[in-house]
Amino acid sequence: MLRTILGCVGRFKTAALLTPVWTTAEVIMGVLIPYVTASLIDKGISAGNMAEVYRYGGLMILMAFFSMMFGILAARFAAYSSTGLAANLREAMYTNIQRFSFSDIDKYSTAGLVTRMTTDVSNIQGAFQMLLRTSFRAPLNMLFSLVMCFFINGRLSVIFLVAMLILSTCLFVLIRRASKLFVRIFEKYDDLNGVIQENISGIRVVKAFVREDHELGKFDKTALSLYNLNVKAESLMALNHPVMNLVVYGCIIALSWFGARYIVGGTLTTGQLTSLFAYIMTVMTSLMMLSMIFVQLTQSAASGKRVADVINEEPDMFDPADPLEEVKDGSIDFENVCFAYTKGGDYALEDIDFHIDAGETIGVIGGTGSGKSSLVFLVSRLYDVSGGSVKVGGVDVREYGMEALRDQVAVVLQKSTLFSGTILENLRWGKEDATLEECVEACRQACADEFISQMPDGYQTYIEQGGTNVSGGQRQRICIARALLKRPKVLILDDSTSAVDTATDSHIRQAISGKIEGLTKIIISQRILSIQDADRIIVMDDGRVAAFDTHENLLRTCEIYKDIHDMQTSGGDADFDHKKEVAA
Repeated sequence: MLRTILGCVGRFKTAALLTPVWTTAEVIMGVLIPYVTASLIDKGISAGNMAEVYRYGGLMILMAFFSMMFGILAARFAAYSSTGLAANLREAMYTNIQRFSFSDIDKYSTAGLVTRMTTDVSNIQGAFQMLLRTSFRAPLNMLFSLVMCFFINGRLSVIFLVAMLILSTCLFVLIRRASKLFVRIFEKYDDLNGVIQENISGIRVVKAFVREDHELGKFDKTALSLYNLNVKAESLMALNHPVMNLVVYGCIIALSWFGARYIVGGTLTTGQLTSLFAYIMTVMTSLMMLSMIFVQLTQSAASGKRVADVINEEPDMFDPADPLEEVKDGSIDFENVCFAYTKGGDYALEDIDFHIDAGETIGVIGGTGSGKSSLVFLVSRLYDVSGGSVKVGGVDVREYGMEALRDQVAVVLQKSTLFSGTILENLRWGKEDATLEECVEACRQACADEFISQMPDGYQTYIEQGGTNVSGGQRQRICIARALLKRPKVLILDDSTSAVDTATDSHIRQAISGKIEGLTKIIISQRILSIQDADRIIVMDDGRVAAFDTHENLLRTCEIYKDIHDMQTSGGDADFDHKKEVAA
């Protein structure tokens, strides 16, 4: 984990290495000031020598100035390198997430990934900056101050060692107990982000069902759990200050008692005792700072592991050593295919065997959970098979470069997703260099041009995040047009016309079949009307192919298909939709 995090320092390494250098110089100047103060008191003030007062006073001002300048440089380089590390960590995570397969994404919740890229990286940034500055400053301050104390008076310095031992033991116990709580706190942050994200993304449903109170209850429960853990952890860490004050005041009393006796005995001067008081505060403060470093590092260690997990996650799917970059045609073969979403889990698909010729239009129908979407996920290698093989163009999909395969196997998923930007920018996800004319033609085929052209800004209309300013049917049609721009050899529509009326659905299918020669089309639908004109239809049932034939033959031979057909065509609404389609 540490190697992964530090490996992301990158070009900010020089600034990170210079920070301890300037910090060391700052500490040396700061530690020498009390020693000079002792000389000012003993040789200047006590002796009534103003020349010495001016000389040592000027030296102290000069040392304070250099200490300030070194501190500014150290802080500047620490801030530069820590913010650079945070930027690199976010970029590394984001880059690796783009390589994730669907199965990799399934391992992490969306809220968990967001927390890692925000809260966790911020914790690491703060810890790294503290590591560069405070973790060097505090030990050096403590070490140099102890050296100066022993240089001034070795016997009195034993008081410092006893105080350090007591304070260190107390802080160790507190930190050990608090660290376990901080690990649980970050897990609760994931839960809280998940509740917030789910509520905001589904706010329309929440309001439609008047479930605001229920959602507030969920939020309050999660927030209260996070609050309680934070209170426990912070309450433990709040004991740092009382413990430190007790030890410091004990040191001051002991130092005053024994120091006064040494002054009376003539073995210690007033200036030296004054400097010892300054050093004791420096030592105790440094020890307190070290305790805070340990707390911060404990928090960031949990964050660092979570971030490193994402950066080091090796995608389940990758390109072969010598990938094929050209797909011959749109033929598809499933050979003894079995598939489970998790290793050792139940099969979503089992014993799948069929062949689709290039240019065929294939319908897929079946009940919820029958494996329709799982089937087409394997064609574009969004998931890898658990057993058997899937071939496109006569070649196992695992032998293609994934970019080359997915350029030729376009998938319009069940959930239509648009990104913030103009309609034209969204369309060019399908083809970056597509001309406006190409985009318009694709939209005509997808029956999207008719509503886009009526918008005030046309193809320059801005789409809000998630496509919230267009209807579900409009989103689907734009997504279909985006896929058509790729000019693929295989087009998969995963229930992607569910939000359009049957007449528009029919127009889309007719336009696609007539314009793109040799295009293999797989249409998943819950509506018989959407697939009955397909060359052949796959009927899925409980992860298996129950039947694969034409519409007419299935009505005679497949009871499942016949039942679906009868249910959908016996109602008045279905008859009405059918009449609309025929009239169109």
